[in-house]
Amino acid sequence: MDKFFIIGNKNLNGKVFISGSKNAALPILFMSILTKETIKIKNVPNLTDINIALKLLKYLGATIKNEKILFINSDSINNFSPPLYLIKKIRASIWLLAPLLARFGKAKIFFPGGCKIGKRPIDLHINNLIKLGAKIHVKNNCINASIKGRFKGKYILMKKISVGATITIIAAATLAEGTTIIENAAKEPEIVDIANFLNKLGAKIIGAGSNKIFIKGVLKLRGGRHRIIPDRIETGTFLVAAAASKGNITCYNTEPKHLQSVLIKLIEAGAKIRTGKDWIQLDMKKRPNSVNLCTAPYPGFPTDMQAQFALLNTISKGIGSITDNIFENRFHYVSELINMGAKIKIQKNTIMCYGIPILSSANVVCMDLRASATLVLAGCISTGTTIVNNIQHLIRGYESFHIKLNRLGADIKII
Repeated sequence: MDKFFIIGNKNLNGKVFISGSKNAALPILFMSILTKETIKIKNVPNLTDINIALKLLKYLGATIKNEKILFINSDSINNFSPPLYLIKKIRASIWLLAPLLARFGKAKIFFPGGCKIGKRPIDLHINNLIKLGAKIHVKNNCINASIKGRFKGKYILMKKISVGATITIIAAATLAEGTTIIENAAKEPEIVDIANFLNKLGAKIIGAGSNKIFIKGVLKLRGGRHRIIPDRIETGTFLVAAAASKGNITCYNTEPKHLQSVLIKLIEAGAKIRTGKDWIQLDMKKRPNSVNLCTAPYPGFPTDMQAQFALLNTISKGIGSITDNIFENRFHYVSELINMGAKIKIQKNTIMCYGIPILSSANVVCMDLRASATLVLAGCISTGTTIVNNIQHLIRGYESFHIKLNRLGADIKII
């Protein structure tokens, strides 16, 4: 496997152009199954997860042209059973279930893969599809599902806020008979982007971005074009890179409104931040202050940013606490930061970071996507040379990450 060889003690300065959102692009790609007409999608990031999603669509029979604009035509799809060897590679493959059921009335899907960051049960997906009329049988990590006719619109009260399950319900309800109401829905910007995409194709979805979404089912969808929103987590990661390295970075092609909770904490850490319509600049000339934070569903602080802020806290002044209320097993990276000299204690779902002036180089191992980016940034600001192993996790969700960092002043080579 490839490794990163990082010469540290760098200040990161300059401009970076943010890619499209992975978490919006993946479900949108799978929802192309809902229409037999061609869709055109701009700003799709070049990532391992995206490439796997496209391989899944091609396996099912879709015609795909990937130039500057991604063209997908699902008219020739004739397969409702994607293969295990692709399904197990990405968590997002669960979003194939509802579109395949809506299209064919049946689907066979193995349990999805993805990062091992804690329990991410699929029962919310399955149970809500059953409420909408599907019959589902689960055996040996395989989901066999069927439905007679169209899904039936229902009132659905989500037991817990779930981005994934909200997306599954939207996919099923779009072509359902009647109206579906999702109460306690996820509010993430990616949900809004998915609804905007489907509405361009003829769907009737109101309320995305609030806790109550109304979906009036339509008979069919047409073709159309859409531009994926910027990746807010990539933006946040580069802002932390500036803050941790005492640098000055401007992120272009981004959306400041999607990062309010992150920006508040960065300002609290001592950063100077300026924003425009589609850019954010962070300037940090001094050692940061430690911050306390708790992750929460949007618009709260994102769980996908807690590892990066743990790094920031390790080299900040004071003691900072980070509590992850979303996933119970997302602190694997802590032992690697401790290997680099960090002083961190884990207390159940909270970590206490005792700030030190600088980290030392080490040979570290990536365990999941966001932790990978964190360890790379740690290598950039530490003394000496750091080797980061298992970088295949990183390229799942960050487009050209080391290239973008090198343009900002990092020194990263692939071994």
